[in-house]
Amino acid sequence: MPDIRNFCIVAHVDHGKSTLADRLIERTGTLDRRAMSEQVLDQLEVERERGITVKAQAVRMLYRPSRGPSAGREFVLNLIDTPGHVDFSYEVSRALAACEGALLLVDATQGVEAQTLANFHLALDHGLALVPVVNKIDLPNADPERARRELGELGFLPDECLLVSAKEGVGVEELLDAIVERIPPPAGDPGAPLAALIFDSRYDAYKGVVPYVRLFDGRLARGDRVRLMQSGGEYEVTEVGVFRPQPVPVDELVAGEVGYFAAAIRSAKECRVGDTVTHADRPRPMPLPGYRPAVPMVFAGVYPVSAEDYDALREALERFQLNDAALVFEPETSAALGFGFRCGFLGLLHMEVVSERLAREFGLDLVTTAPSVVYRVRLRSGEVREIDNPAKLPDRSLVEAIAEPMVLAEVIAPHEFVGPVMELCQGRRGRFLALDYLGGERARLSYRLPLAEIMFDFFDQLKSRSRGYATLDYRPDGYEEGDLVKLEVLVAGEPVDALATIVARGEAEARGHKLVKQLKELIPRQQFDVALQAAVGGRVVARETLRALRKDVLAKCYGGDVTRKRKLLERQREGKKRMKRVGRVDIPQEAFLAVLRTGEER
Repeated sequence: MPDIRNFCIVAHVDHGKSTLADRLIERTGTLDRRAMSEQVLDQLEVERERGITVKAQAVRMLYRPSRGPSAGREFVLNLIDTPGHVDFSYEVSRALAACEGALLLVDATQGVEAQTLANFHLALDHGLALVPVVNKIDLPNADPERARRELGELGFLPDECLLVSAKEGVGVEELLDAIVERIPPPAGDPGAPLAALIFDSRYDAYKGVVPYVRLFDGRLARGDRVRLMQSGGEYEVTEVGVFRPQPVPVDELVAGEVGYFAAAIRSAKECRVGDTVTHADRPRPMPLPGYRPAVPMVFAGVYPVSAEDYDALREALERFQLNDAALVFEPETSAALGFGFRCGFLGLLHMEVVSERLAREFGLDLVTTAPSVVYRVRLRSGEVREIDNPAKLPDRSLVEAIAEPMVLAEVIAPHEFVGPVMELCQGRRGRFLALDYLGGERARLSYRLPLAEIMFDFFDQLKSRSRGYATLDYRPDGYEEGDLVKLEVLVAGEPVDALATIVARGEAEARGHKLVKQLKELIPRQQFDVALQAAVGGRVVARETLRALRKDVLAKCYGGDVTRKRKLLERQREGKKRMKRVGRVDIPQEAFLAVLRTGEER
């Protein structure tokens, strides 16, 4: 155990975590050069396409320092590479709970960003030893001394901050030496009853559910009979192993190590992230403290295009939850879309990534409705309900007040963009809290904003107004009552529950006009006129008419009496009236996403 170091890399998005992990793997010889690729730990297709990490990945490296007090000793370095986007902070918190130390990575060209600060405080809360690292020192516009000064404001000494270039491999050996010297070894007793924390898991078609564990006490070997303390299930271990970075079987895992085990666990419900694994014949009296459950911030309906895929979607969501414990779901029925699930996500990017992975990894054709936040509705009877679907909002005559979730948002931007950023926040019903200047060149603005206002295009607008320099971090900050109403959409006189949304009363009319205009462009023309309406409390605030697609019934008439033409036109007119009464309009997936775009350019 004195020769083990467990650490993770935390940073703002795009500060070079995955590239630095590549250099550490390369320098320690974990993979040979032929097996190496860029961002080797980003194994998901969606991660490589988007250039971001969405899933924490573990790897075990062996390193023998050539200098210093530890020269000649072989150390086991367990690295967990974490995401940087605010939507995936739950992945970061789980990685921190499995480590004793963290590398706090800062881009030399950008300095300390919003998510850098958030991850710094998260690591401090977990009591981790922090090693500050300034990356990308090889770039022409790099300013490592400024980055060191900004890290100094967080309490680090200038000499503590290591300068590296993950791309060029500069300073990597000094960083490995610092990991060995500055990060403490794990504490624990290999002779005590087994206590292993499940920090992740995946499903294997042959081995069943494969939990990823960090051992705090005891030993785990093939043939052991183990118990999952939360679910109570008992299983015989068929394989234990470590990540290099692909799974490699070993004889046993001991206290302080990170690895995996297989035990023919067939049901996804029996293995939960945060559960404690112990021996069935020598159990630990109390489970380890698990993880605080993730609180979904955004909800959306996910429906199969074909009703026959409902069971396949449910199984896919259960298996996906093994890999992403932040996802929650429950069955839901929509008059427009049939049977599906109401899913909770940590943010809009999280929702996009989950939808994309469900479609790709499980081969499902899905319709995802417009996202919504959770509102607290106080009824006149005194009852308080939580509504995650606008279609479930009670009748307005029964509602006393509606409260919406708020967030504390921190924006860090160059001082010349303070005006445009403030204008954007004010336009999103934000309340100004504070303005601080960091080193004279950048400003930190604090606002209290409704979550619904930053959920759609806020991040894109922020990047646009600051030429890409501004960064955003936010955290939940309770609820606040407001003048909110339900904006309903009626297609051919029928309300479409999947298109309903809750908006501020002052914005309802403008949102309604934009929405029906976009629907007019997206819904295919029918054989009859279709009325597209937006209504608030039974009052129509916007209307567009989708004109009928005219069929030329006279094309087959090459002449003859005019009465024959009149007869055909009369029959067409009667048919259109009948179609208007009984006709059904199919709404494409793009129409549901139109609700997302109605908030743009406000």
